[in-house]
Amino acid sequence: MHIVLGLIIAFIVVAIFARRNRNTRGCRWREDRAGNRGSLRKYKCAACGAEAFTSQKGPPQTCKSHLPKS
Repeated sequence: MHIVLGLIIAFIVVAIFARRNRNTRGCRWREDRAGNRGSLRKYKCAACGAEAFTSQKGPPQTCKSHLPKS
């Protein structure tokens, strides 16, 4: 009985962490330092080719593949 309860709890924890970053699950952001503009950092997704600028530390938090390309 303890094993079954442990497996159920483990499954719930894994499900919570799997849904945590589902907006960027398919994105693999790479910083493009040559494209930086002042304090804005340029990132390009290796999976879909989307480009984004951010002033925050780290890559964008959402996928930008649905935005029109310029």
